[in-house]
Amino acid sequence: MITTQVIQKCIDDLKTISKVDLQIFDDEGGFVAQTQDAPSADTETIMQFRDSAADSQSIGGRQYLKIYEEGQPAYILICGDSAEEYMIGKIAATQIQSLTVAYREKYDRNNFFQNLILDNMLLVDIFNRAKKLHIETSKPRTVLILEFPSGKENAAVDYLKGMFMEQSGDYVTTVDENILIVIKQLEEGDSYPEIEEVAEEIVSTMNSEAMLNVKVASGTIVHELKDVSKSYKEAKMALDVGKIFYEERDIVSYHTLGIGRLIYQLPPNLCKLFIEEIFGGEVPAELDEETLVTIKTFLENNLNVSETSRQLFVHRNTLLYRLEKLEKLTGLDIRVFDDALTLKIALMVVKYVKYLGY
Repeated sequence: MITTQVIQKCIDDLKTISKVDLQIFDDEGGFVAQTQDAPSADTETIMQFRDSAADSQSIGGRQYLKIYEEGQPAYILICGDSAEEYMIGKIAATQIQSLTVAYREKYDRNNFFQNLILDNMLLVDIFNRAKKLHIETSKPRTVLILEFPSGKENAAVDYLKGMFMEQSGDYVTTVDENILIVIKQLEEGDSYPEIEEVAEEIVSTMNSEAMLNVKVASGTIVHELKDVSKSYKEAKMALDVGKIFYEERDIVSYHTLGIGRLIYQLPPNLCKLFIEEIFGGEVPAELDEETLVTIKTFLENNLNVSETSRQLFVHRNTLLYRLEKLEKLTGLDIRVFDDALTLKIALMVVKYVKYLGY
């Protein structure tokens, strides 16, 4: 809420310029501020005007004007009834209304958390504003990012705000049209399994109740409010890395990204050199969906031919034929560990380069 000192200075400055006296009362008729020579006002008249439908009204030779905050009358301004005095009164009302918006935004939690995660605040401002907003600065927290279909923001926000309450130290905000951010306050001793459970609950609730398919990415646990932006950046990276390398997953955690995180941070020119080294400049066109599934299953089964053929429902000899065909195309025999590792990394690098549009 804007302070009385600010309001007093505002109307004093206008009085100095215009010589017009002004009075300000709150929405309960309580005195807030006035210039030196302003006449007294009747509380009953102020309250009657507040309850009327009019935004301004001439009463008893004086003008009454409403000043709104979030759609409701917050202050009543009283000035003289002449055209000049009324104009100055309108200017004062507009000025004070603009100040209330500015002050509300300054101390608004949503504004605070948005600036916090985007790293738009100085360290001293973080602690000062957190204190005024009654936000604890030394609690374990993590950031979860939800990506959902465009145009479904209202439904997603409603469900999330029902799941994460400010009274519990959680906060839901947004910085993009199809991205929601949950700043989750944790209990002492909570670790990544608990975060995984929260992410699973979000996905399950959104799918079953909101009928939304969402992806959830989480950052690491931080123990100071000032480090929330770090967890947000990690969650954002996890979301991007998940889209590139783990598109089948609905939940991606920064601390489990593995080699995907490493590749994501490589410069594109280095990736292109690596692809050229492995594939001679371009990936063989014959790497169709069947071949890629074979590679994936073979690697997941630790290069075990028998188990891979069983999971793919193919004869062992059919699998060996596919592997030999792959060796002819790429020069890599993935039955050998080094070649298998090289091909896995190479295919991930190819995905990354395609994602970048190179």
